[in-house]
Amino acid sequence: MTYTFGLDTFGDRENGADGAPLSHAQTIRNVVEEGVFAEQAGVDFFGIGEHHTDHFPMPAGDVALAAIAARTGKIRLGSAVTVLSSDDPVRVFQRYSTLDAVSGGRAEVILGRGSSIESFPLFGYDLADYEELFDEKATLFAELLKGGPVTWEGKTRAALLDQDVVPHLESGPFPAWIGVGGNPQSVIRAARLGFSLALAIIGGPPSRFAAYSELFRRALERFGQPPRPVLVHSPGHVAATDEQAKAEFWPHWREVIALVAEERGFTIPTEASFDREAGPDGALYVGAPETVAKKIAANVRALGASRFDLKYGLPGLTHDQLMTTVELYGREVIPRVRELLG
Repeated sequence: MTYTFGLDTFGDRENGADGAPLSHAQTIRNVVEEGVFAEQAGVDFFGIGEHHTDHFPMPAGDVALAAIAARTGKIRLGSAVTVLSSDDPVRVFQRYSTLDAVSGGRAEVILGRGSSIESFPLFGYDLADYEELFDEKATLFAELLKGGPVTWEGKTRAALLDQDVVPHLESGPFPAWIGVGGNPQSVIRAARLGFSLALAIIGGPPSRFAAYSELFRRALERFGQPPRPVLVHSPGHVAATDEQAKAEFWPHWREVIALVAEERGFTIPTEASFDREAGPDGALYVGAPETVAKKIAANVRALGASRFDLKYGLPGLTHDQLMTTVELYGREVIPRVRELLG
């Protein structure tokens, strides 16, 4: 099996050396620098996830990805994740087919229903339509990826009749994934529509997601689809030692979970619960390169995945800390994981 390894960011607002938050604009410029450096460090993929808040000021990640594409030549680039439910599938397709063109065929997209829901009121969508919005729009996006004129009709946007959607893809469809955080119906939907599966694991034992990987493989067979890859996306932070990585990451992890706890039903972490999540059986990849590499290798193998994306960064970390994570991940963690996987 061929394994690939990526880095994902939500454009987490960074702090300066004085501890004060940087401007949104400077954070976005720093994300571009981190993406360019990721290629130099040997990372296979760099993804930017869509968010619309003061702590995650990244509503147009495709624009930042295009800036990275202009300064790189090999690294694959994509969303991690695009909230398709509150967007237009045709416009999402056009933005990423444009990115595919300017990058020379390096674009990817991960589509999600929206575990963070700030985009729904922002763009005038009703959460009561949460499931229908995503199902219809994902179905349309699957048709768009096939190329050629598209005919489609649904309730959530205007119908298309033999519509030519440009720009045309130069070398066939780009990789497209559906992000799943624990909903079996989303796994089955991904298989039915012919998407790959991205498992977003942010809490608890990753091993519990092995059932979703197996469900995905069985569903692909049932729908007559060819085998498709499984991706694991989880948060983490890499530093010279385990102690340093935890000391840098923990206070910001506590703050960001507290920030979204009410909206998303999370329990605010304690230092003890954080230590469990950062341990061998938890969902956080926080530590020295050897610690993180062993955990990635174990879970990639257990989940039958062929790709792992480390969601790096948190609001309040500095650009220097994030550049260190990028460097250690690319130059030490990834080679060591490849060794461990044989």
